Amino acid sequence: MKIKEKIKVVLATLAVVIAGVVGVSLPVSAANEGLVLCSNGSYADSFDKCSGAGTAEKRSLMGTLQIVINVVLAVLAFVTVAMIIVGGVNYSTSQGDAGKVKKAKDTILYGIVGLVVALLAFAIVNFVLVNIFK
Repeated sequence: MKIKEKIKVVLATLAVVIAGVVGVSLPVSAANEGLVLCSNGSYADSFDKCSGAGTAEKRSLMGTLQIVINVVLAVLAFVTVAMIIVGGVNYSTSQGDAGKVKKAKDTILYGIVGLVVALLAFAIVNFVLVNIFK
């Protein structure tokens, strides 16, 4: 397969994945616009209207820290996937050049190592926070 064809295949695959994610998330977000997600998985107009245990947890320091940590982890996961995709494209377009192949493999490897480090950091911080706020 020629390089241009490989790039077209990679771009088409990315377009399908992005369209799928957007297609799934838009109706869900539009249907729940203006609502908050309660700890029991239901939606309400505000946290005060949530029924069940754990609603005060959403407004506590622990709940806020967990939200911040989850957002940071999501950003890191997105960056990792982007790095793996970039490494894959570089690998596909290296044309057998040993230097480019090594650089592409290193990019993929460092992306995976970064994700593992981020997950371990998440687990450690979560463990510490849970034990502090217990």
